[in-house]
Amino acid sequence: MQHSKGLGFQAASMVAMTKAAWQYRGFIASSVISDFKTRLSRTRFGVAWIVLQPLAQVLIFATILSNVLGARLSGSESKYAYVVYLMAGTACWSLFTDIVQRCMTVFIDNGSLLKKIQFPRIALPAVVVGIASVNNLAYLAIVLSVLPVLAVYPGVHYLWLPLLMVMTIGLAAGIGLFLGTLNVFARDIGQVVSVLIQFWFWVTPIVYPLSIVPPAFRSTLALNPVLPLVVGYQNVLLYRTAPPAQLKWLVLVVLVVLAAAMFVFRRASSEMVDVL
Repeated sequence: MQHSKGLGFQAASMVAMTKAAWQYRGFIASSVISDFKTRLSRTRFGVAWIVLQPLAQVLIFATILSNVLGARLSGSESKYAYVVYLMAGTACWSLFTDIVQRCMTVFIDNGSLLKKIQFPRIALPAVVVGIASVNNLAYLAIVLSVLPVLAVYPGVHYLWLPLLMVMTIGLAAGIGLFLGTLNVFARDIGQVVSVLIQFWFWVTPIVYPLSIVPPAFRSTLALNPVLPLVVGYQNVLLYRTAPPAQLKWLVLVVLVVLAAAMFVFRRASSEMVDVL
């Protein structure tokens, strides 16, 4: 009975935090717009810089791995298939890592604001998610505009993209909020996570096809929660098929991660200001 009451209290708290963030939606939206306008006003090329870095990374990997190493993809005869494969994987990965890395320091970076103004602290991660989503939408728009030039044409399979984006955002927000909360109390966590993200990149099939991974190691990669999302983007944008079946169980994983992150955040939020 006590266990069920505890779960009910946690659910009620998470609903309350969600409502609080919704009440401050104007603050969240204005913060996202302000960040976007600030970056546009400070640079000559404006929005181009938002997509330049991931596109440069795709170009480097495509040149080295496709031309020098002779990388080939099964299931596609297009000579541009590997470039599309990289752009699809990068679209997912850049959204995921942008949210996680921004959430890691969002409370530390806004410590003075938290001390001076009373507002729902959950609004800060919401702003982070908004900024990262705008960045990713700009990059994805460039990718979608380039695909017809590479003889990859749009179709009904693109309807999977909003679901894939929402799940990527949910997973990243949960992990980022959890680690960002802990990072307030133990600053070494941020340094450790930076290293782990580099390792995480290479155990995710972004620059190599999953088909070349040895079967013995493939079962280990299956534990990577980002893998079904990356493969989903690749299936939709390159192979014009539905995301993998693993996406079904990933919905549960995302919900659990979000619930755990919000529980930890709720328990620690009252002590944040004192530590900051």
